[in-house]
Amino acid sequence: MTADQSRPLRRARRRHVTILIANLPAERDRRVIRECLTLEENGYEVTVIAPRGNPDLRVLPGSRNTRLKPYPVYLNGSGVLTFAAEFLWSFFCIAFRLLGEVLSGRAHAVQVCNPPDVYWPLALFVRALGRPWVFDHHDLSPEVYATRSDDAPNPVVFRTLTAMEWLTLRTASAVVATNESFRENALRRGVSPAKVTVVRNGPSAREIAPTAPVTAADGMHRIVYLGVLGKQDNVAAVVYTAEELTRRRPARDWRVVIAGDGETLEELKELAVARGVADRVEFTGWLNGEEVDALLQTATVGVQPDLPTRMNHLSTMAKSVEYVSRGVPVVAVDLIETRRTAGDAAAYVETGAPAEFAAAIDALLDDPERREAMAKIALDRFDTELSWEHQSVRYAAMWHRLFRGRRAQADGETAPDAIPVPRRGPAPRHAAAEGTTPALTRPESNQ
Repeated sequence: MTADQSRPLRRARRRHVTILIANLPAERDRRVIRECLTLEENGYEVTVIAPRGNPDLRVLPGSRNTRLKPYPVYLNGSGVLTFAAEFLWSFFCIAFRLLGEVLSGRAHAVQVCNPPDVYWPLALFVRALGRPWVFDHHDLSPEVYATRSDDAPNPVVFRTLTAMEWLTLRTASAVVATNESFRENALRRGVSPAKVTVVRNGPSAREIAPTAPVTAADGMHRIVYLGVLGKQDNVAAVVYTAEELTRRRPARDWRVVIAGDGETLEELKELAVARGVADRVEFTGWLNGEEVDALLQTATVGVQPDLPTRMNHLSTMAKSVEYVSRGVPVVAVDLIETRRTAGDAAAYVETGAPAEFAAAIDALLDDPERREAMAKIALDRFDTELSWEHQSVRYAAMWHRLFRGRRAQADGETAPDAIPVPRRGPAPRHAAAEGTTPALTRPESNQ
């Protein structure tokens, strides 16, 4: 009997990817949900370590068997010290659970999603084991800090965040950038172009109901904001825009819908009452995937109120991709990545002042032909470039390259075959999708 024949037969195991999230529960991160489903569809097993959301969940909703390994969160604040304590706790919890995954024989590769950019020591540990470490770059943390600062940002904090971003980028086996601006940022930090893959945010065609946009049953024009209600998202401008629009358009043929949740929700409700537009502004709270789709199918205009800061110029706002995917004309501040996303499917304003938004929205409500033309442009951009069907090809191909690049191991693992690259774009939007539509519950700004 040869030495090879004497080895016990072991069942081949699939490659296993562990994904780390620190800023929200896995079932609320729409991008990560799509990534998990893509990995499953391409033959990988997946575990997600993230803050605890729904305590009853053990498997990611909509997935076949993506395991959830949540950890408790006890701190949630807005100050620098609170953030530091929160992220230290997250670091400890994530490190502990990741070590358990490694010791259990899983975590053949790891993906970390920011913010924050503090997990580079774990990258050194994982890479020392000869395993890939991928950085999925959701947000520019230094720029987010600068945007959220009421006064001038503390230069020491800003430089520290920049250094952390540099370390996070440079210690990764590969970097996933959400747009070209993020890719350029990685290259400026010294990352090799061969290590950077652009995977944009955007829904899958199968997340969209197989029906054309329809007029709301009550005949109202719905002006929709879909996203996180955070301090940096400037959602207050949407309320002020409603106030301005009442002066321009006294006819009661429109309604503003603010869909989402976040730290400023109660402030926004109070602001709507104070400005006398509580009867014109509806707050829906957090919506699941089907609810988001139903809302956008009846929307007349989608609003992106993000101000022209450096962070916003370089960020792709997921809400705008959601609008475009349903053929909803967008009104937005003229930002670099917003133009790359929406193109001529958007009407652009210069500064983001409520008067500018109100004027642009009022003009669109009175111009159905222009709205129809913008809708056609939007749907074409989605079908040919922006849909997750296109993004998932690049995402899965990156993982195949990483695993092929590893030295062959005698541990029974099997790598999936290469995925086919579509030649004619994504599946038609009217085609019935197979499988279960995931519960996409986070109408986020950029992640």
